[in-house]
Amino acid sequence: MTANQETHPDGSVSTERRGPIYLMGFNRPEKYNGLTPKMLSELGEAYTTLEDDPELRVGILFGHGKHFTAGLDLPKWRERMKGGNRLAREDRVNPFGLEGRRSTKPILTAAHGITYTAGIELMLAGDIVVAADDCRFSQLEPKRGIMATGGATFRFVERGGWGNGMYHLLVVDEFDATEAHRCGLVQEVVPAGTQLDRAIELAEKIAKLAPLAIQATKASAQLYAEKGEEACYSNFTSVQRGLAASEDAEEGVNSFKERREPKFSGH
Repeated sequence: MTANQETHPDGSVSTERRGPIYLMGFNRPEKYNGLTPKMLSELGEAYTTLEDDPELRVGILFGHGKHFTAGLDLPKWRERMKGGNRLAREDRVNPFGLEGRRSTKPILTAAHGITYTAGIELMLAGDIVVAADDCRFSQLEPKRGIMATGGATFRFVERGGWGNGMYHLLVVDEFDATEAHRCGLVQEVVPAGTQLDRAIELAEKIAKLAPLAIQATKASAQLYAEKGEEACYSNFTSVQRGLAASEDAEEGVNSFKERREPKFSGH
């Protein structure tokens, strides 16, 4: 994919609509897509567009050039970190899935090449990761005298278990896509150069399904991760009641009876 023309030294985030799929690309390849405040602001805008546009059903995060992202461009962030400034605005969807608004729609990540620090945290804040076999991962904040605060300290443990999480967070090593797959940080490993195509292929499959049901499924899983099993299953009946009354549920039943593929409207 060709990046949008951009000459700003602080880079940009490209966006592209492909029907119901919204592609969001880090566009600062000359600096390994190092993330600047400008880029994360634009990423928040892109996530908010995805969230608020009913025609968009799935988002894909990727990087232009040879690498996904080397993470935060620290010299451009140090003063903000010292002041305790947040990485995202409260009126926009937070791409790290922390405080403020959160994405209710599926987010897929296509990672390749260098995928460090905030890049790992952004992919773990999403839902499905397709990694190229040339990926190089590292959560190296302690080498810079700081701690990961974009979600890595709990999502590493959530995905990979305590031992795997502590190994990579405390040893601060560089590991490959095979190890990331073993730890559950990524879901598929594909040949370098095909990761975005594969992510689009998966997104197209998701986009054909009932949007309300997909979003409810994601919300249910998030509820379990945050509040546990009882909070999750106690919500089943009310959510299912609402879904069953939707136009999409009627379409699902009709398509089954008529032996055809369903066409869901999101209503």
